[in-house]
Amino acid sequence: MTQTTTNHFKSLQRPETDSGQLRTIGFEIEFNGLSVQQTLNVLQSHLKGQVDHISLAERSIQHEQLGTFHIELDWSYLKRIAREQPTSGTPERIWLEELHALAERMVPMEIVCPPMTLAQCECLFPIVEALREAGAKGTDESWIAAYGVHINPQVASEDSNDVLRYIQAFSLLQWWLFKALKVDTTRKLSPYIDKYPEAYIRQLCKQSNVSEGQLIDDYLRFNASRNRALDMLPLFAHWRPEAVSKAVGDAKVGARPTFHFRLPNCHIERPGWQLDNAWHGWWVVEQLANDIEALDYWKDAFLSADRPLVGVDESAWIDRIASWLHDRAWW
Repeated sequence: MTQTTTNHFKSLQRPETDSGQLRTIGFEIEFNGLSVQQTLNVLQSHLKGQVDHISLAERSIQHEQLGTFHIELDWSYLKRIAREQPTSGTPERIWLEELHALAERMVPMEIVCPPMTLAQCECLFPIVEALREAGAKGTDESWIAAYGVHINPQVASEDSNDVLRYIQAFSLLQWWLFKALKVDTTRKLSPYIDKYPEAYIRQLCKQSNVSEGQLIDDYLRFNASRNRALDMLPLFAHWRPEAVSKAVGDAKVGARPTFHFRLPNCHIERPGWQLDNAWHGWWVVEQLANDIEALDYWKDAFLSADRPLVGVDESAWIDRIASWLHDRAWW
Protein backbone atom coordinates (compact mmCIF):
# COMPACT_ATOMS: atom_id res chain seq x y z
CA MET A 1 0.00 0.00 0.00
CA THR A 2 3.04 2.29 0.18
CA GLN A 3 3.18 4.65 -2.83
CA THR A 4 5.58 7.28 -4.10
CA THR A 5 3.40 8.99 -6.73
CA THR A 6 -0.08 10.49 -6.72
CA ASN A 7 -2.57 10.05 -9.54
CA HIS A 8 -5.51 12.01 -8.15
CA PHE A 9 -4.33 14.80 -5.87
CA LYS A 10 -2.75 17.96 -7.23
CA SER A 11 0.86 17.96 -6.03
CA LEU A 12 2.15 20.32 -3.39
CA GLN A 13 4.45 23.06 -4.62
CA ARG A 14 6.42 22.49 -1.41
CA PRO A 15 6.18 18.75 -0.81
CA GLU A 16 8.84 18.68 1.91
CA THR A 17 9.28 20.29 5.29
CA ASP A 18 12.31 22.40 6.18
CA SER A 19 13.91 19.23 7.55
CA GLY A 20 13.59 17.46 4.19
CA GLN A 21 10.76 15.09 5.17
CA LEU A 22 7.70 14.63 2.97
CA ARG A 23 4.82 16.66 4.34
CA THR A 24 1.85 14.69 5.61
CA ILE A 25 -1.88 15.33 5.33
CA GLY A 26 -4.57 14.08 7.67
CA PHE A 27 -8.11 13.79 6.34
CA GLU A 28 -11.22 13.73 8.52
CA ILE A 29 -14.42 12.54 6.82
CA GLU A 30 -17.87 13.18 8.35
CA PHE A 31 -20.98 11.33 7.17
CA ASN A 32 -23.99 9.30 8.25
CA GLY A 33 -25.93 6.27 7.08
CA LEU A 34 -23.59 3.63 8.51
CA SER A 35 -23.10 2.30 12.01
CA VAL A 36 -19.74 2.28 13.75
CA GLN A 37 -19.41 -1.45 13.05
CA GLN A 38 -20.41 -1.11 9.39
CA THR A 39 -17.85 1.65 8.93
CA LEU A 40 -15.21 -0.50 10.59
CA ASN A 41 -16.06 -3.41 8.30
CA VAL A 42 -15.59 -1.25 5.19
CA LEU A 43 -12.23 0.12 6.34
CA GLN A 44 -10.95 -3.23 7.54
CA SER A 45 -11.77 -4.88 4.21
CA HIS A 46 -9.26 -2.47 2.61
CA LEU A 47 -6.74 -1.89 5.38
CA LYS A 48 -6.59 -5.33 7.01
CA GLY A 49 -4.97 -3.92 10.14
CA GLN A 50 -5.17 -4.53 13.88
CA VAL A 51 -8.65 -3.64 15.18
CA ASP A 52 -9.26 -2.12 18.61
CA HIS A 53 -12.89 -2.10 19.85
CA ILE A 54 -12.49 0.89 22.14
CA SER A 55 -16.18 1.26 23.00
CA LEU A 56 -19.66 1.23 21.47
CA ALA A 57 -18.90 4.65 20.00
CA GLU A 58 -15.28 4.17 18.90
CA ARG A 59 -13.07 1.77 16.97
CA SER A 60 -9.57 2.02 15.56
CA ILE A 61 -7.52 0.17 12.98
CA GLN A 62 -3.74 0.12 13.25
CA HIS A 63 -2.10 -0.24 9.84
CA GLU A 64 1.54 -1.22 9.84
CA GLN A 65 2.68 1.28 7.18
CA LEU A 66 0.05 4.03 7.36
CA GLY A 67 -0.74 4.44 11.05
CA THR A 68 -3.97 4.42 13.05
CA PHE A 69 -7.41 5.13 11.57
CA HIS A 70 -10.03 6.18 14.10
CA ILE A 71 -13.77 5.63 13.66
CA GLU A 72 -16.05 7.45 16.07
CA LEU A 73 -19.40 9.05 16.65
CA ASP A 74 -18.51 12.72 16.97
CA TRP A 75 -20.18 13.34 20.33
CA SER A 76 -17.85 13.85 23.28
CA TYR A 77 -20.48 12.99 25.90
CA LEU A 78 -21.34 9.65 24.30
CA LYS A 79 -17.68 8.74 23.83
CA ARG A 80 -16.95 9.51 27.47
CA ILE A 81 -19.73 7.41 28.97
CA ALA A 82 -19.20 4.59 26.43
CA ARG A 83 -15.59 4.29 27.58
CA GLU A 84 -16.84 3.61 31.10
CA GLN A 85 -18.12 0.26 29.74
CA PRO A 86 -21.18 -0.32 32.01
CA THR A 87 -21.97 -3.98 32.70
CA SER A 88 -24.19 -5.77 30.19
CA GLY A 89 -27.86 -5.94 31.23
CA THR A 90 -27.68 -3.12 33.76
CA PRO A 91 -29.91 -0.04 33.40
CA GLU A 92 -26.81 2.02 32.63
CA ARG A 93 -25.84 -0.31 29.78
CA ILE A 94 -29.36 -0.43 28.35
CA TRP A 95 -29.56 3.36 28.43
CA LEU A 96 -26.13 3.63 26.77
CA GLU A 97 -27.18 1.27 23.97
CA GLU A 98 -30.35 3.25 23.35
CA LEU A 99 -28.39 6.52 23.31
CA HIS A 100 -25.85 4.97 20.96
CA ALA A 101 -28.57 3.78 18.56
CA LEU A 102 -30.07 7.28 18.48
CA ALA A 103 -26.65 8.87 17.96
CA GLU A 104 -25.90 6.67 14.96
CA ARG A 105 -28.92 8.26 13.26
CA MET A 106 -28.31 11.85 14.34
CA VAL A 107 -24.61 12.40 15.12
CA PRO A 108 -21.86 12.56 12.49
CA MET A 109 -19.83 9.43 11.97
CA GLU A 110 -16.21 10.46 11.60
CA ILE A 111 -13.20 8.71 10.14
CA VAL A 112 -10.01 10.37 11.35
CA CYS A 113 -7.16 9.26 9.13
CA PRO A 114 -3.52 9.24 10.26
CA PRO A 115 -1.10 11.81 8.83
CA MET A 116 -0.02 10.38 5.48
CA THR A 117 2.00 11.61 2.53
CA LEU A 118 -0.08 12.78 -0.40
CA ALA A 119 0.86 9.62 -2.29
CA GLN A 120 -0.23 7.44 0.61
CA CYS A 121 -3.57 9.28 0.70
CA GLU A 122 -4.35 7.58 -2.62
CA CYS A 123 -5.42 4.57 -0.52
CA LEU A 124 -8.48 6.58 0.56
CA PHE A 125 -10.06 6.62 -2.91
CA PRO A 126 -11.27 2.99 -2.94
CA ILE A 127 -12.32 3.37 0.70
CA VAL A 128 -14.52 6.36 -0.17
CA GLU A 129 -16.05 4.36 -3.04
CA ALA A 130 -16.73 1.43 -0.73
CA LEU A 131 -18.31 3.68 1.90
CA ARG A 132 -20.59 5.15 -0.77
CA GLU A 133 -21.61 1.69 -1.97
CA ALA A 134 -22.31 0.67 1.63
CA GLY A 135 -24.74 3.60 2.06
CA ALA A 136 -22.74 6.48 3.52
CA LYS A 137 -24.49 9.86 3.24
CA GLY A 138 -22.76 13.23 3.44
CA THR A 139 -23.57 16.94 3.46
CA ASP A 140 -26.88 16.59 1.62
CA GLU A 141 -28.20 14.15 4.24
CA SER A 142 -28.61 16.42 7.26
CA TRP A 143 -29.96 19.90 7.95
CA ILE A 144 -28.50 19.65 11.43
CA ALA A 145 -25.06 18.08 11.44
CA ALA A 146 -23.44 19.97 8.52
CA TYR A 147 -21.10 17.14 7.53
CA GLY A 148 -17.80 18.11 5.95
CA VAL A 149 -14.27 17.06 5.09
CA HIS A 150 -11.45 18.46 7.21
CA ILE A 151 -7.93 18.58 5.80
CA ASN A 152 -4.90 18.84 8.07
CA PRO A 153 -1.82 19.62 5.95
CA GLN A 154 1.46 19.61 7.86
CA VAL A 155 3.12 23.03 7.72
CA ALA A 156 6.11 23.22 5.41
CA SER A 157 7.90 25.43 7.92
CA GLU A 158 7.20 26.53 11.48
CA ASP A 159 8.71 29.94 10.76
CA SER A 160 6.14 32.56 11.77
CA ASN A 161 6.50 34.57 8.56
CA ASP A 162 6.00 31.48 6.44
CA VAL A 163 2.83 30.61 8.35
CA LEU A 164 1.71 34.25 8.02
CA ARG A 165 1.80 33.93 4.22
CA TYR A 166 -0.52 30.91 4.34
CA ILE A 167 -3.01 32.75 6.56
CA GLN A 168 -2.82 35.78 4.27
CA ALA A 169 -3.39 33.62 1.19
CA PHE A 170 -6.40 31.93 2.71
CA SER A 171 -7.89 35.19 3.98
CA LEU A 172 -7.68 36.73 0.50
CA LEU A 173 -9.26 33.63 -1.05
CA GLN A 174 -11.86 32.80 1.60
CA TRP A 175 -14.85 34.54 0.00
CA TRP A 176 -14.06 32.96 -3.34
CA LEU A 177 -13.51 29.54 -1.74
CA PHE A 178 -16.99 29.52 -0.20
CA LYS A 179 -18.44 30.04 -3.66
CA ALA A 180 -16.01 27.85 -5.63
CA LEU A 181 -16.42 24.89 -3.26
CA LYS A 182 -20.20 25.41 -3.29
CA VAL A 183 -20.35 25.27 0.47
CA ASP A 184 -23.72 23.95 1.53
CA THR A 185 -26.20 26.51 2.91
CA THR A 186 -26.61 24.57 6.15
CA ARG A 187 -22.86 24.60 6.69
CA LYS A 188 -22.69 28.35 5.90
CA LEU A 189 -25.35 29.03 8.53
CA SER A 190 -23.73 26.76 11.09
CA PRO A 191 -21.14 28.19 13.49
CA TYR A 192 -18.49 25.64 12.48
CA ILE A 193 -16.87 27.34 9.48
CA ASP A 194 -17.06 31.06 10.13
CA LYS A 195 -15.01 33.36 7.92
CA TYR A 196 -12.22 35.55 9.19
CA PRO A 197 -13.59 39.04 9.95
CA GLU A 198 -12.72 41.73 7.47
CA ALA A 199 -10.85 43.72 10.12
CA TYR A 200 -8.50 40.77 10.58
CA ILE A 201 -7.89 40.53 6.83
CA ARG A 202 -6.98 44.21 6.73
CA GLN A 203 -4.51 43.67 9.55
CA LEU A 204 -2.97 40.68 7.77
CA CYS A 205 -2.61 42.61 4.53
CA LYS A 206 -0.46 45.23 6.27
CA GLN A 207 2.00 42.67 7.62
CA SER A 208 5.10 41.08 6.14
CA ASN A 209 7.26 40.33 9.16
CA VAL A 210 5.77 39.09 12.44
CA SER A 211 7.02 37.27 15.50
CA GLU A 212 5.43 34.03 16.63
CA GLY A 213 3.87 35.82 19.58
CA GLN A 214 2.38 38.61 17.47
CA LEU A 215 0.98 36.15 14.93
CA ILE A 216 -0.77 34.20 17.68
CA ASP A 217 -1.98 37.27 19.60
CA ASP A 218 -3.45 38.87 16.46
CA TYR A 219 -5.23 35.67 15.50
CA LEU A 220 -6.71 35.11 18.95
CA ARG A 221 -7.88 38.71 19.19
CA PHE A 222 -10.10 38.20 16.13
CA ASN A 223 -10.63 34.43 16.13
CA ALA A 224 -10.79 33.01 19.65
CA SER A 225 -12.67 29.94 18.41
CA ARG A 226 -11.92 26.67 16.63
CA ASN A 227 -14.95 27.32 14.41
CA ARG A 228 -13.17 28.93 11.49
CA ALA A 229 -12.95 27.71 7.91
CA LEU A 230 -9.18 27.75 8.41
CA ASP A 231 -8.62 26.93 12.07
CA MET A 232 -5.11 27.88 13.23
CA LEU A 233 -5.58 26.83 16.85
CA PRO A 234 -3.96 23.36 16.46
CA LEU A 235 -0.70 24.91 15.25
CA PHE A 236 -0.76 27.75 17.75
CA ALA A 237 -1.53 25.31 20.59
CA HIS A 238 1.47 23.30 19.41
CA TRP A 239 3.57 26.46 19.70
CA ARG A 240 2.07 28.08 22.81
CA PRO A 241 -0.52 25.87 24.53
CA GLU A 242 -1.02 28.20 27.49
CA ALA A 243 -1.93 31.18 25.31
CA VAL A 244 -4.50 29.21 23.32
CA SER A 245 -5.99 27.54 26.38
CA LYS A 246 -6.39 30.89 28.15
CA ALA A 247 -8.06 32.56 25.14
CA VAL A 248 -10.24 29.70 23.96
CA GLY A 249 -10.64 27.14 26.75
CA ASP A 250 -11.80 24.40 24.37
CA ALA A 251 -10.63 20.89 25.24
CA LYS A 252 -11.25 19.75 21.65
CA VAL A 253 -8.31 21.80 20.34
CA GLY A 254 -5.65 19.24 19.47
CA ALA A 255 -2.11 20.61 19.31
CA ARG A 256 -0.28 19.58 16.14
CA PRO A 257 1.97 21.24 13.53
CA THR A 258 -0.72 21.48 10.87
CA PHE A 259 -3.25 23.80 9.30
CA HIS A 260 -6.88 22.75 9.88
CA PHE A 261 -8.94 23.44 6.75
CA ARG A 262 -12.58 22.78 7.66
CA LEU A 263 -14.41 24.26 4.69
CA PRO A 264 -15.19 21.52 2.10
CA ASN A 265 -18.48 19.67 1.93
CA CYS A 266 -18.58 15.89 2.16
CA HIS A 267 -20.61 14.67 -0.82
CA ILE A 268 -19.73 11.03 -0.31
CA GLU A 269 -23.21 10.01 -1.44
CA ARG A 270 -22.72 11.53 -4.93
CA PRO A 271 -21.30 9.25 -7.63
CA GLY A 272 -17.91 10.51 -8.76
CA TRP A 273 -17.24 12.67 -5.70
CA GLN A 274 -13.82 12.12 -4.17
CA LEU A 275 -11.37 13.70 -1.75
CA ASP A 276 -9.45 15.41 -4.53
CA ASN A 277 -12.48 17.71 -4.95
CA ALA A 278 -11.96 18.93 -1.39
CA TRP A 279 -8.18 19.00 -1.75
CA HIS A 280 -8.26 21.31 -4.79
CA GLY A 281 -9.46 24.23 -2.65
CA TRP A 282 -6.54 23.88 -0.26
CA TRP A 283 -4.12 23.43 -3.17
CA VAL A 284 -5.04 26.92 -4.43
CA VAL A 285 -4.20 28.34 -0.99
CA GLU A 286 -0.81 26.60 -1.17
CA GLN A 287 -0.17 28.07 -4.63
CA LEU A 288 -0.90 31.64 -3.62
CA ALA A 289 0.98 31.37 -0.31
CA ASN A 290 4.12 30.39 -2.21
CA ASP A 291 3.86 33.04 -4.93
CA ILE A 292 5.23 36.07 -3.07
CA GLU A 293 4.75 38.52 -5.93
CA ALA A 294 1.11 37.52 -6.43
CA LEU A 295 0.45 37.53 -2.70
CA ASP A 296 1.82 41.06 -2.34
CA TYR A 297 -0.31 42.19 -5.28
CA TRP A 298 -3.52 40.85 -3.74
CA LYS A 299 -2.72 42.22 -0.30
CA ASP A 300 -2.34 45.71 -1.81
CA ALA A 301 -5.44 45.18 -3.93
CA PHE A 302 -7.54 44.31 -0.89
CA LEU A 303 -6.43 47.39 1.01
CA SER A 304 -7.06 49.56 -2.07
CA ALA A 305 -10.56 48.11 -2.47
CA ASP A 306 -11.48 48.90 1.13
CA ARG A 307 -14.02 51.71 1.50
CA PRO A 308 -14.95 53.60 4.68
CA LEU A 309 -17.96 52.12 6.50
CA VAL A 310 -18.75 49.55 3.76
CA GLY A 311 -15.43 47.72 3.50
CA VAL A 312 -14.61 45.60 0.45
CA ASP A 313 -17.31 44.65 -2.05
CA GLU A 314 -17.39 40.86 -1.57
CA SER A 315 -19.10 40.06 -4.86
CA ALA A 316 -16.70 42.20 -6.91
CA TRP A 317 -13.73 40.71 -5.04
CA ILE A 318 -14.87 37.16 -5.78
CA ASP A 319 -15.17 38.00 -9.47
CA ARG A 320 -11.65 39.49 -9.57
CA ILE A 321 -10.13 36.49 -7.81
CA ALA A 322 -12.05 34.01 -9.98
CA SER A 323 -10.90 35.68 -13.20
CA TRP A 324 -7.28 35.73 -12.07
CA LEU A 325 -7.33 32.10 -10.96
CA HIS A 326 -8.86 31.09 -14.28
CA ASP A 327 -6.12 32.93 -16.19
CA ARG A 328 -3.50 31.06 -14.13
CA ALA A 329 -5.29 27.75 -14.69
CA TRP A 330 -5.37 27.17 -10.94
CA TRP A 331 -9.12 26.56 -11.04
